[in-house]
Amino acid sequence: MTFTWNSPKPPAVVRLGPAGVLRAVLRGSVLVCILLTGVVLSALIRLIEQPLYKLHRPWTPYITQWVCRMAFIVLGMRHEVQGAPMPHAGAVVANHGSWLDIFALNARKRVYFVSKSEVAKWPGIGLLARITGTVFINRNPKQARAQTELFEGRLLARHKLLFFPEGSSTDGMRVLAFKSTLFQALFSEHIRHEIFVQPVTVIYHAPPDQDPRFYAWWGDMTFGGHALRVLAAGRQGHVKVIYHPPVKVDDFSDRKALAAHAENAVRAAMPKDRRGR
Repeated sequence: MTFTWNSPKPPAVVRLGPAGVLRAVLRGSVLVCILLTGVVLSALIRLIEQPLYKLHRPWTPYITQWVCRMAFIVLGMRHEVQGAPMPHAGAVVANHGSWLDIFALNARKRVYFVSKSEVAKWPGIGLLARITGTVFINRNPKQARAQTELFEGRLLARHKLLFFPEGSSTDGMRVLAFKSTLFQALFSEHIRHEIFVQPVTVIYHAPPDQDPRFYAWWGDMTFGGHALRVLAAGRQGHVKVIYHPPVKVDDFSDRKALAAHAENAVRAAMPKDRRGR
């Protein structure tokens, strides 16, 4: 992970007892089985879905949603939703605090994540990302036009593209300034008159007696170590996903104005002690 903010030290690593290890093994085994089932089913269905529907995916996103919902059931973690996912074509933007965001945001809404191209090469995660229709982008400015065309094709296919404008995961106790770069693609003349943007706030509440940053994953924290701690928890907290009213791209003069509106909406829904940068 990369980060560009003055991040505090993460919570101290706690040694797991026998009960915690057992919970982690049992939950982890079940989750792996669920993920593998989803991957195999999606891959098989795509053999039919892709030649028939091209970019459109009428079936496989439901498998992704099922996997993500099951993940929270296995963890014993409550997934709360406020507001309604937008029915319009367009983009979804959210704050980013954990690897659990992928499950939290996919569980109730059919979305396609936008990710840096390097993720496609990551073992395991890259395969999952490709199968679920992730849009991979190259940060090279020379590729800007090609990326805009890629966005246009996916949005015209009525895909809802989801990205994290902060550009970095955080400790969940703040919202970083939204970078406006990816918003520019939404202002293409081919699509700006038709699409909307929906801001979404993701709030994690730690288990009782745990550090409030328990679910946050940032800085130099390893994925394996953090995932193990979450899987081993005897009592879980919950995550709340708040869908804000969608806004039409055409109603904003430029990408910076749209990014500022989305940032303000996301920040305003955070608890008062988490609204700073």
